[in-house]
Amino acid sequence: MWEEVQETVSYIKSKTNFVPEYGVILGSGLGSFTDDIQIEFTLPYNEIPNFPVSTVQGHKGAMVFGTIGDKKVVAMQGRFHFYEGYSMKQVTFPVRVMKYLGVQKLIVSNASGGVNPNYVVGTIVILKDHINMMPEHPLNGKNDERFGPRFVNMSSPFSKNMIAKAKELAFGLDIKVQDGIYLGLQGPTFETLAEYKMVKILGADCVGMSTVPEVIVARHMNLETFGISVITDMGNEESIEDVNHEEVLKAAQKAEPQVRNLIKSLIQNY
Repeated sequence: MWEEVQETVSYIKSKTNFVPEYGVILGSGLGSFTDDIQIEFTLPYNEIPNFPVSTVQGHKGAMVFGTIGDKKVVAMQGRFHFYEGYSMKQVTFPVRVMKYLGVQKLIVSNASGGVNPNYVVGTIVILKDHINMMPEHPLNGKNDERFGPRFVNMSSPFSKNMIAKAKELAFGLDIKVQDGIYLGLQGPTFETLAEYKMVKILGADCVGMSTVPEVIVARHMNLETFGISVITDMGNEESIEDVNHEEVLKAAQKAEPQVRNLIKSLIQNY
């Protein structure tokens, strides 16, 4: 994988000559964040060597390079999921690439189902921890010490300093946020009512089909990481029958302006 990452990095550098400080992975319905970037380069995934291609509606499929204020940013319009048939190493490959492009801080967003009774559809959740229940681990197999250590300390998967700054900024922007624990499942099916109950019993506040592998690989390479979820459905008997991908996208897009504003402010001020 080392050689593939370096090949991809070399290609991107030859096309952009751009060294980003921030990497942003945009989840379902949150792709318009790139409107906040003063764009300098756009590279479709299908033109980038060794890159997978996003196959999910709501994920556009391009790397966007530009600035927010005086900060250099690379944003992924669309991520890759294990349920698309990719291995976890493919799913997390772009995180490796971003690290070697120069990224020091990673922001990951997603749409998720809520089980915390204090949440409603549209709640913005700053992630403070996660539970990994994916069927394959992204660090499975022989470890390459050039990327990071064999055994990764996951006591703080999300940066406490970034969380504190985001909460401070949200207060100043009058954006209501909650914090919570995210549980990652394989998908692509939405959870059954019994599975939502399981998620709650296990101590999580929300559940989704992404984010956890990317955060693990980011921590493997010592990237400072921040996670944010938009609650797009609630795992209870009243709302579970209405859950589908179109409704999830609609709910995410409704909350998107505030999420965009918060991420933009965090990049500018941290």
